[in-house]
Amino acid sequence: MALAAVLAAVSGRLAAEWTRCPVRGPNAKSRNTPAADEPFVEVQYPVMTASRISIGAPGANRYRDEGAIRLVLNVVRGKGIDEAAAWIDELRALFRGKSFDGVCTFAPSPPVIDDRNDDGRYYLLSFAVPFEHDYFG
Repeated sequence: MALAAVLAAVSGRLAAEWTRCPVRGPNAKSRNTPAADEPFVEVQYPVMTASRISIGAPGANRYRDEGAIRLVLNVVRGKGIDEAAAWIDELRALFRGKSFDGVCTFAPSPPVIDDRNDDGRYYLLSFAVPFEHDYFG
């Protein structure tokens, strides 16, 4: 259950290290999204591939999932992005070149800032963190 391990590892890291605003994971109940105009972070997994990286006895083959963790910081539109940019820097540092619970992360992308950031009452800043996770099967 590699996907479950990755989801748990990322969720655990955010729960332990991120206190600036609520975090909403995949398919989360709406109670995790603030009702008022408050910032929140969404976690997504837009791409993942799996490959066998060793050949061994049945059940002892090593597999690797590689993909990206996408974090989307939603902040209220029209208030500038100075604070949001600082928060993005903190989130990127939280996942830059780290190993935790079997997940190894690499260099997060910087967020793109253009006309696509406006989304209703929120301004979205997102970035992707490449990762890999090895397991046996």
